[in-house]
Amino acid sequence: MDRLSLLAPAKLNRFLHITGRREDGYHLLQSIFQFLDYGDEVHLCRRDDGQITRSSYLEGVPAEQDLVVRAAQALQRHSGTALGVDITVDKKLPMGGGLGGGSSDAASVLLGLNALWQLDCSLDELAELGLALGADVPVFVRGRSCWAEGVGEQITPIQIDEPWFVVLAPSVSINTGKLFSHPALTRDCPIRKIRGLETGAQVDDLSNVFEPLVRREYPPVDEAMRFLEAFSTARLTGTGACVFSVFDSQSEAQRVFEQRPSDLQGFVAKGVNVSPAHSK
Repeated sequence: MDRLSLLAPAKLNRFLHITGRREDGYHLLQSIFQFLDYGDEVHLCRRDDGQITRSSYLEGVPAEQDLVVRAAQALQRHSGTALGVDITVDKKLPMGGGLGGGSSDAASVLLGLNALWQLDCSLDELAELGLALGADVPVFVRGRSCWAEGVGEQITPIQIDEPWFVVLAPSVSINTGKLFSHPALTRDCPIRKIRGLETGAQVDDLSNVFEPLVRREYPPVDEAMRFLEAFSTARLTGTGACVFSVFDSQSEAQRVFEQRPSDLQGFVAKGVNVSPAHSK
């Protein structure tokens, strides 16, 4: 095998709470991550000359700063392999939308090259390499819906419902650092227990702590959520800007999606408990 293509799935935060703050300034979080059957496509072509190259272009991101290139370099150093790779990413997920696109791309490179280079690294090894690239990368490496705590590094796999989602991407760039430092941000959410949330039955009653701030500071996000709220509960994923609603069927989700304002981009996707990259 000298070529491999993997889906780098989007993720949604079904809820997101901040329960405190450490002395070093990092926020303590609780969240549930769920994958979607939709995302970027990562194409890997093995090279025998040890070179790591990126064929696709990502606006504003030089190759040496791209997480997919850095992921390949990290695995090459870790394993000592003499092999290389040419990486092409077919981007479908908006950058900075709270869907984890960059982290998912990097994780798919780690998973794919582990197979393509025949390294037989464990998921623990790959997750540790991924953590140095970004806090969310290990979630995608492990490839299971999960309950996350701490600063996001404490991950417990869970099984929750797998509904259909309408995901909308307002045309706005969210300043995540500004949100985390905002004096109005709630940082003392009650600590939740995982018990009772495994099935997803109570998940949709929980909120994203960033929603009030983002809706106030970024009107396009508020407008997108108002549209979805006419049909179902609307939620922000991560710190945004993407928003989503849950539906029981693909036809219902598609019907709502087709009624969206013409200036709103987005997609319909199904929630999955196992990452499509792992399934392949």
